[in-house]
Amino acid sequence: MKAVEIAVTGLGLVTPAGVGVQATWDGLLSGRSLAATDEQLAGLPVNFSCRVPDFDPTARLGRRLSWRIDRFIQMGLVAAREAVTDAGWDPAAWDGARVAVVLGNGSGGNDRAHHDYDLLNSGRHKAISPLCITRAVSNMLAGEISTDLQALGPSMVTSTACASGGTAIGIARDLLGSGACDIAITGGSESVCRPMPAAGFGQMGALSTRVHDPAGACRPFDVDRDGFVLGEGAGILVLERLSDARARSTPVRALLAGYAATADSYHFTSPDPEGQGVVRAIRTALADAALSVSDIDHINAHGTSTQLNDLSEARALCAVFGTPPPVTANKSVLGHSIGGAGAIEAAVTVLSLEHQTLPPTANLDRLDPEIDLDVVTKAPRSQRLRAALSNSIGFGGQNAVLAFRAP
Repeated sequence: MKAVEIAVTGLGLVTPAGVGVQATWDGLLSGRSLAATDEQLAGLPVNFSCRVPDFDPTARLGRRLSWRIDRFIQMGLVAAREAVTDAGWDPAAWDGARVAVVLGNGSGGNDRAHHDYDLLNSGRHKAISPLCITRAVSNMLAGEISTDLQALGPSMVTSTACASGGTAIGIARDLLGSGACDIAITGGSESVCRPMPAAGFGQMGALSTRVHDPAGACRPFDVDRDGFVLGEGAGILVLERLSDARARSTPVRALLAGYAATADSYHFTSPDPEGQGVVRAIRTALADAALSVSDIDHINAHGTSTQLNDLSEARALCAVFGTPPPVTANKSVLGHSIGGAGAIEAAVTVLSLEHQTLPPTANLDRLDPEIDLDVVTKAPRSQRLRAALSNSIGFGGQNAVLAFRAP
């Protein structure tokens, strides 16, 4: 495939820092975790999460549409509308057949499905909504957004666990490069702040158990880290070929220069201790972008705050870079939105390049002595940023790395 320069022309975000790109950026710059006790998780061993505050889907989408779709789709649609507007597009005027929708999601609908399960378990199967399937299946994230925006090109959802958003962006980039579309609406969305995901991740030992201090729970690369915090949110990017963006004189936020995906083939949940899959993904993404290690000024780490993941990722970064460039971990503030995380972090990486600023990692009080990284903490750091990586790592040993350049 001939190399084609891909531009990021629009961003949309819905996160625990708020609705909209600016709200998320401001929240990250504060360097304070947004985790808090969650009444929907009452009675569980881990009863806190990072929820999107004051999200009113009826006010934003209308009563009929918001009733029909699950929360993960609602958030994705709000973010997609923002991104398309930010890119200067009017869906009523574009050639929808040339617009693709490629989105990531890990688990489908977790919100209203719980209510339907309760009805089934109580013997009231006839009271289950006929929308229970279309609200829950992952593909409807792309289906509903394609319909809303009249995007008639390829429409799909990738599901590579916590790497889903990053995988989706990489596939969207390849569709543009192949000529299969002219515009790609891409990213990811997820809502897992519900009892079943909380119980399941808790039983795995993946969640922080700092119930006495939710805001201090997620602490990537800290010696006292003990797990991640459940989150939710959506991140959407609008991608176009750079030549097309320039032809319509639209501002370019960043360039998506490279992408790679690899598999650890090591364990169904634990990462390769030496991070060899991540090493290969980073090196391949750099080669794809025609960048060297010396060109990378920043890494937006997967940084979940689990013992194994943080150490494995740090070892991978050191193996590739020797002395890695400054690192930040957005999950420390926003929590872990699973299939939406990689997309949100990709959008934040674009914002870092745009603002030439690195948001701090929250709660890093004592760097793990086994981790040799320059982690940005306490306050934002301003510095020259030419290119940056966004890492995503998922269960099943699935890795996705995106390389972005300043335009």
